[in-house]
Amino acid sequence: MTKNVELYDTTLRDGTQQEGISLSVEDKLAITKRLDSLGVHVIEGGYAGANPKDDEYFRRVTELDLDHAEIAAFGNTRRANVKAGEDPTLHALLDTNATILTLVGKSSEYQVSDILQTSLEENLAMVSDSVNYLKTHGRRVFFDAEHFFDGYKLNADYAIQTLRVAMDAGAERLILCDTNGGTLPSEVAEIVTDVKEQLGGDAIIGIHSHNDTD
Repeated sequence: MTKNVELYDTTLRDGTQQEGISLSVEDKLAITKRLDSLGVHVIEGGYAGANPKDDEYFRRVTELDLDHAEIAAFGNTRRANVKAGEDPTLHALLDTNATILTLVGKSSEYQVSDILQTSLEENLAMVSDSVNYLKTHGRRVFFDAEHFFDGYKLNADYAIQTLRVAMDAGAERLILCDTNGGTLPSEVAEIVTDVKEQLGGDAIIGIHSHNDTD
C-alpha cells in the first residue's frame, strides 16, 4: 500500500507565538513563496479575522503564483450556544480566500468542562455544526483536535468521539494536537494506532506536535 505524507506548515501562525518574533505582511508573503518552493503542501497563513495584518495577508497571497502549496486559514469552532451561521469566527474564515479552513476544537473533557465551561454534548455539536457550515459553503475543512493526546489519556472515548463527529460532518483531515508538548513518541505511536483502528481506513490523520516543555 502506498503511503502519502502531506506537509502542513504553521510557521506563519504558531511559529510567531514566541517573544521577539513579529512578521510583517511582506515577511509572511516571502516565507510563503519559500515554503512553496520546498514543496510544502499546505501553508497556514494565520488566524482569520484576528488582526489587520492577517486579513491583508489573505487578500494578497492570492497574487502569488504558487506551484505546490494551498493556503489554509485557522479559526475556532462556533461558540457555545451560538448558531454556526451567526458566529463571527466562521464568517471571518469564509471571508478569507483560503481554499482550506482549519477549525480548532476541544477534544479534552477537561478543556470542555473547565475552560469552555459547556457540556460535552454541546462541544460535539460545536464541532459538527462548524464543519458542516463551512462545507456547505464549498470549502475544504481540516479539524485540529486541540489537547487531543492529553484528552485521550483522560477520556479516550470522548477524544475519539470529537474526531468522529468532525469526520462525519465532512472534515477531510483530522489533526491530533499535542498542545502541551508532553506526550512521548512511544505514546504518540500507540495512540495514533488506536485512533486509526477505531476510525477506520477512510480517516486521514495528521500530527501537530509541540516542544513547549523544553
